[in-house]
Amino acid sequence: MTDVSLPSYLDQSDAVRDRFERLKKRPVALEVRDLHKVFPSRNGPVTALKNINLNIHKREFVCVIGPSGCGKSTLIRILAGLEQSSSGQVLLNGEPVTKPGPERGMVFQGYTLFPWLSVKENIMFGLRESGYDKSAAEQEARQWIDLIGLARFENSYPNQLSGGMKQRVAIARALANRPKVLLMDEPFGALDAQTRAKMQAYLLEIWKNIDITVFFITHDLDEAVYLADRILVLKANPGEIQELVEVPVPQPRSPDQFLSPEFLATKQHIEHLIHPPVEEDESDHLNLVRMVHVNDDVGSVF
Repeated sequence: MTDVSLPSYLDQSDAVRDRFERLKKRPVALEVRDLHKVFPSRNGPVTALKNINLNIHKREFVCVIGPSGCGKSTLIRILAGLEQSSSGQVLLNGEPVTKPGPERGMVFQGYTLFPWLSVKENIMFGLRESGYDKSAAEQEARQWIDLIGLARFENSYPNQLSGGMKQRVAIARALANRPKVLLMDEPFGALDAQTRAKMQAYLLEIWKNIDITVFFITHDLDEAVYLADRILVLKANPGEIQELVEVPVPQPRSPDQFLSPEFLATKQHIEHLIHPPVEEDESDHLNLVRMVHVNDDVGSVF
């Protein structure tokens, strides 16, 4: 299985090193073995994922990042049981994953709430499907509503909520069945910057207080470094593991750390993995005809 030692690009404190040593001693919650995914196309088979091997430990927070086309969403759909791999295995607590199940909660980028149900009823939905009677489901739902800070809105409908509120409800609905793993596919991608920052803080607070392992896909480097214990960096064509980066930013996390040396060094390292420097190609330049006065330079100092 893929397990990377402490990265050499940045010295880590004894506290951070000890945190990762303790992490590796936890039981493996989710295991990916020799995973391949091939899609048919008009031009022949296309390999979306190749030779993915990964151990995710109990209560770990793993972020996945990589260029477009690297197979991030395909990977999380396979972990959720929404899609089958071409070969290889996914194991949850040692048991093969072959279909969706209540032990894995899923949160998508889009707001997937039922518009005809209230906040409370949306959270109750999965509980009722799992066999809870109405009274027990309502009691459980109210606990989650309190946890996400929406007690005043329990009888509101999705069209009466902001984007951040909708995603809080979606997270609570996914967690209400007490899954072992929470799978999140760019859940904050559609939110504005301020709401996104609030949602990141909510998620970290929930994660600290619940026995849950989080697998989180994002395009945002700051978000990945801020949230994750480790960051899985994928490369494209085909989607392969490029590096599994242990984030040296101390826990607990706070927005003040965005400018810390550890944060900036980690972000720069991942940026270089995803977008390595390349020699400039003249063919990449736009062939433009200047259509303004020669002295009218918007880049100059007036």
